[in-house]
Amino acid sequence: FETFWRRYFDLDRDSPAILSAIRTDPVLAEAADAAGGIRLLRQEPWEALCSFIISQNNNIPRIKGIIERLCAAFGDPLEGPEGVRLYAFPPPERLAGLSVSDLAGLRAGFRAKYILDAAQKAADGRIDLAALAEMPLEEARDALMQIKGVGPKVADCALLYGAGRIEAFPADVWIKRAMASLFGGRLPDCAKPYAGIVQQYIFHYARTT
Repeated sequence: FETFWRRYFDLDRDSPAILSAIRTDPVLAEAADAAGGIRLLRQEPWEALCSFIISQNNNIPRIKGIIERLCAAFGDPLEGPEGVRLYAFPPPERLAGLSVSDLAGLRAGFRAKYILDAAQKAADGRIDLAALAEMPLEEARDALMQIKGVGPKVADCALLYGAGRIEAFPADVWIKRAMASLFGGRLPDCAKPYAGIVQQYIFHYARTT
């Protein structure tokens, strides 16, 4: 619990203080009432980046399938329940020397070349994934956008979920619609330090009410 789950579930973050701050906006107060207790996972940075590259123009079943095939093909076997085969997420160094044809079995389509470019830049240090948690946000976003196929949304997702940058605000079509409808397209000032967490409340509130 202490060595993995506490960090993974971001349990040391003061969520009540964040909720108290965003409740100063009436719409966000309603959103918090509709889905109190949302937490963001703190995923391993490379796994988060690679997974969001795979997620582009994709649906959840296909994303899961590509990730499962990636791990089975290139990840280390893990000990699991009897009869169940489990594999670790392959590190960038494992993928950096591969070619697009090596990834054909993943059925990742155009994303394969993006996965390889990200792996190469992470493996040789051109992208310092460990430093993303401490760099100025714009600098961190720009660093990730050096990777082929990584635009602002994928970069912000990688920063939010892989580097704990809760001020990052990934905006897809749903979020843009919700922002226009609920806030006139502008995030309330009280939400800006916690934009990534607030994004989850906005998404859930817009989809369910």
